Amino acid sequence: MGPLTGYRIIEMVGIGPGPFAGMMLADMGAEVIAVERKVKGTAPQMPVDINRRGKRSIVLDLKSEGGKEALLKLVESSDALFEGFRPGVMEKLGLGPDTCLARNEKLVFGRMTGWGQDGPLANTAGHDINYIALSGALYSNGPGDRPPMPALNLVGDYGGGGMMLAFGLVCGLLESKGSGQGQVIDAAMTEGSAALMSLMFSLKGSGIWQEQRGINLFDGGCGYYGSFACADGEFVALGPIEAPFFAQFVELVGGDPEWLQWHSNPRKWHQLRQALTDLFATKPQSLWCQLLDGSDACFSPILPFWKAHEHPHAKARKSFVEIDGVMQPAPTPKFSRTAAPTPKAPSGRGEDGPALLSELGLSADDISELLS
Repeated sequence: MGPLTGYRIIEMVGIGPGPFAGMMLADMGAEVIAVERKVKGTAPQMPVDINRRGKRSIVLDLKSEGGKEALLKLVESSDALFEGFRPGVMEKLGLGPDTCLARNEKLVFGRMTGWGQDGPLANTAGHDINYIALSGALYSNGPGDRPPMPALNLVGDYGGGGMMLAFGLVCGLLESKGSGQGQVIDAAMTEGSAALMSLMFSLKGSGIWQEQRGINLFDGGCGYYGSFACADGEFVALGPIEAPFFAQFVELVGGDPEWLQWHSNPRKWHQLRQALTDLFATKPQSLWCQLLDGSDACFSPILPFWKAHEHPHAKARKSFVEIDGVMQPAPTPKFSRTAAPTPKAPSGRGEDGPALLSELGLSADDISELLS
């Protein structure tokens, strides 16, 4: 029984960050109903889509009166609904916030887009890279002598989008529980990804962050904070920001004591980076792990995501779970009393439609007509 058990949340199925937010909510025990729009032919679907796990699925033709009414009946018995369409799409369908809140005044109506519901760019197309470009999150990523590089689509779509939407929905549900009133959540990936940059804004405001990529603490400029290649072609990560941690690293690897002075001197960071690059190239990753694992040197092997579940720490904490033969991250965070159960495998598209419509009180004939 996860901490969100008892909440019913409607997900208007879209792409990327919306399904991820729905997965987070379902992982925590919420009943997430994925409403999939009727499309001509066969709807494209990945053979494996972890973001669909733990949800119930129904297909509705939202351009038909029967489909709209079925959705609104679901709204009446739900605590929240969220969508990730362009601004105005739900209104054109006759299913905007005003219509839904008229059916259920306690409903929390979540909306997620890249640019937000208003503003000059609100109705223009974009993807993760565009949103983090505008928010400032992209600029500082990548070597200083090359164009900025996105960190997959984690910052805009998932961190600044899906997670912020899930957070907003839970905040709205908590407020609604006390006030008895719903409201609309406007989550924009540009603003969410900017919020993730709060530390960098703090460093800049403190005069510590320089207006040039590749010379700062976290952007690759710091000689002791980064990734290094090993003799076997594998990689390791090092990040001993605090002087005592760096001192332990230098002692364990038998490094030059002069490195201790270079640690706090940005003018020496390039020289320190080269020295550490040469050092790590002398041994394979496994030997560096034997030497540094379990220390405070802030050292880790760099693992591909498909091998992360094999690490002893991940095994000890049960950080990953295998569902229907697919290894995947387990629900997170962990709760001491209301632990999230192992998620059920994703439902097939529309698989739960008949049961859901029956729960809404529709007759067998009505259900057959609606689903046809």
